Amino acid sequence: MADPKGFLNHGREVATSRPVDVRLKDWNEVYVPGSLLPIISKQASRCMDCGIPFCHNGCPLGNLIPEWNDYAYREDWGAASERLHATNNFPEFTGRLCPAPCESACVLGINQPPVTIKNVEVSIIDKAWETGDVAPQIPERLSGKTVAVIGSGPAGLAAAQQLTRAGHTVAVYERADRVGGLLRYGIPEFKMEKRHINRRIEQMRAEGTRFRTGVEIGRDLKATDLKKRYDAVVIAAGATTARDLPVPGRELKGIHQAMEYLPLSNKVQEGDYVTSPISAQGKHVVVIGGGDTGADCVGTAHRQGAASVTQLEIMPRPGDERNPVTQPWPTFPMLYKVTSAHEEGGERVYAVSTTHFEGDEDGNVQWLHLTEVEFVEGRLTPQPGTERKIPAQLVTLAMGFTGTDRDNGLVEQFGLDLDERGNIARDADFQTNVPGVFVAGDAGRGQSLIVWAIAEGRSAARGCDRFLAGTSDLPAPIRPTDRSLMV
Repeated sequence: MADPKGFLNHGREVATSRPVDVRLKDWNEVYVPGSLLPIISKQASRCMDCGIPFCHNGCPLGNLIPEWNDYAYREDWGAASERLHATNNFPEFTGRLCPAPCESACVLGINQPPVTIKNVEVSIIDKAWETGDVAPQIPERLSGKTVAVIGSGPAGLAAAQQLTRAGHTVAVYERADRVGGLLRYGIPEFKMEKRHINRRIEQMRAEGTRFRTGVEIGRDLKATDLKKRYDAVVIAAGATTARDLPVPGRELKGIHQAMEYLPLSNKVQEGDYVTSPISAQGKHVVVIGGGDTGADCVGTAHRQGAASVTQLEIMPRPGDERNPVTQPWPTFPMLYKVTSAHEEGGERVYAVSTTHFEGDEDGNVQWLHLTEVEFVEGRLTPQPGTERKIPAQLVTLAMGFTGTDRDNGLVEQFGLDLDERGNIARDADFQTNVPGVFVAGDAGRGQSLIVWAIAEGRSAARGCDRFLAGTSDLPAPIRPTDRSLMV
């Protein structure tokens, strides 16, 4: 145990954010660099090393949280990094992007603010990179087997790294022009600077993983041809089919899916554009969807100089505190959350539904019409007399995703079965109905968290390794049907 009285002597402290007026002038991460290290030892000491560490249950990766908390308290950064990497290939990703269900399950959180697990995690990995404790792990011998991984998001990268380290020759196919999937072109720079992805890719290249960008399986290369070239295939193509809003006026110019809008601002940061082809500058922006993707649109619009930003959510406003009856500890509660983007301004409107859009004579969206809704007999029902309109010159749809891409022919060309939710079906080893073809992440699970993506990538890699070698030394897989209580 780090410090038997740590949780009694020290309160919860989190990373310090840069002032809003400063960070809105750039796209750098919102937190003050180095602000965590002076406090992280005390924060790690608050971990109680519980007899039953429920943080393990909260984390799909099964992170060894009490162990690396103890090492962080003692400032043994090398040992902390080793324990961190034992279950997580990319802790710098999860430490910045994960909503931290582990903290919701922290035993200390029953009656005190929980341990800052996420901040400890990112401090350990940032220190590991600084001290050179993150190095390529080159396999001692090659198996002679080849694997294609489709998709370079967190699930695909995790699967590829595990399989490469097991000695297989792995090629990752990515349809975009750069590696990273939604980490690259869905997550804004102010949430995670892309240098973190770049150095992991360099590590993986040094280990032997190969990357093929600008190749979409199903269009540029038939899935059947890919299967002939490789001994096994792992599909980690994500759930990229966005939910649409079929209301009158949807065809007006200026209404875009979030994943049409967000990648362009990332491409500006990559140097592909001087300014984004879809910019919020000087416009009244409306973001439809109250989740993390919606918050990303809010923060992006702020940095582009929007005249106003309004975020709409069809559900009622969540509570500020956990409801012990409907969302008891250690489940992941749905709480009112103020992200860094919300700190920067804008308005959030709950329990409203868009009825239609109104445009000008040139076909550009100008107004969004909405109505308030309430639950009536278990259904969200419009309330008469609550209709109104708000200015909207740029609208982004951030309402989630409905499944993997079905337009490119990948599913049909492989001959894959789908489950009742429209995801690619798989067994306990993450293998599909086609022998030698595996699936991991959102493509098989549906839209979910980054920790689930990495966990499933690792588990699919083990199933694939067992298929190729008859056995596997890779970590045992999670159950693909175990959705836990955190999605």
